[in-house]
Parts: sequence; C-alpha cells; structure tokens
Amino acid sequence: MSKIIGIDLGTTNRSELARLHCSPVTADTPRLNDREVSQLIAQLPGWKTYEKDGEPRLEKSFQFGNFNQAIAFTDQVAYVAIEEDHHPTLLTEWGKVTITWWTHKIKGLHQNDFIMAAKTEQFYIYL
Repeated sequence: MSKIIGIDLGTTNRSELARLHCSPVTADTPRLNDREVSQLIAQLPGWKTYEKDGEPRLEKSFQFGNFNQAIAFTDQVAYVAIEEDHHPTLLTEWGKVTITWWTHKIKGLHQNDFIMAAKTEQFYIYL
C-alpha cells in the first residue's frame, strides 16, 4: 500500500484524514498519482474527481434545508481553509453548497485536498 504523510492509504479512514493538517506545497511538489487518488477518494463517499482546464479537481455538493444553513456551512469551511492555508472554490446557493478542492501550485490533486475534503465532511455531519 502507498503511504502519504505517514499514513497507510489502504487503511486510513475519513476521520483520520480530518485530523491531519495541510502541509506546505511548492511548484515542485508532486501531484498524487491515479492509484493514490483512488485510495483516498474511497474514504470520501459522494466526492468525485473531474478535470477542468487540464487540472484534476475534487468536488461535492451538500444539501441544506435553507439558505442560512448553507451560509453557516460555507462560513465553517472558509474558516478552516484560512487556518490550513488551503482554499477551495465555494458556490453557495439556496439549500446547496458545492465545494471544489485542488492545489493550484501543482495544477492537480495533493493530499491537502483530501484532508480538507475530510474536514468538510466532518462539518457537514456535525452541522
């Protein structure tokens, strides 16, 4: 099994990912390979990867009962994004928030994207 940031990708779960913190990234930092992405996304039900402008991205939409709940969720994600210095694209609509993670500096996916997706999931579960 592959290891990233000292964790075994075959046995890591969403809660373990959510407890991790983002690491600094430079333009020379390698992107995750397809196998690593597959192993990590398996821990994040409902998340999907897609490519835009030649860059892979990680995305999920979350449903809410009203606009206030959607805004509260957006605020929580924004707060942790600032703390971790890793920022998503956020689309907030009435009853729905779509969050897209990818690492701009490497034009692809990094372990930080999956850590932040796991943190995002935790916010949704406990909202």
